[in-house]
Amino acid sequence: QVQLVESGGGLVQPGGSLRLSCAASGFTFSRYAMNWYRQAPGKERELVAAITSVGSITNYVDSVKGRFTISRDNAKNTLYLQMNSLKPEDTAVYYCKAYNWPNVYWGQGTQVTVSS
Repeated sequence: QVQLVESGGGLVQPGGSLRLSCAASGFTFSRYAMNWYRQAPGKERELVAAITSVGSITNYVDSVKGRFTISRDNAKNTLYLQMNSLKPEDTAVYYCKAYNWPNVYWGQGTQVTVSS
């Protein structure tokens, strides 16, 4: 059974940091490219960061460049998102996604709230 389980979300003050994790099981994690998406209330889901299957290439949406870092540990079947200098506009549910055409898997999401 394929599972992607996000964790690490929570309430943090502006300027703070969080590290999200996405634990994968039920498929060959090292063969899948991985993404982090987020969805704020009333907004469409947006791609935040992407990483290739071996972690050699990463990409970020402009709004998080220099603040967020995506990484993966294929030995632990886990994807990470280090989020620094958080802003209120980063508040959203964060989702991980695995894809290796034609397969696409989503996690259930973890809430990140940035507020004083």
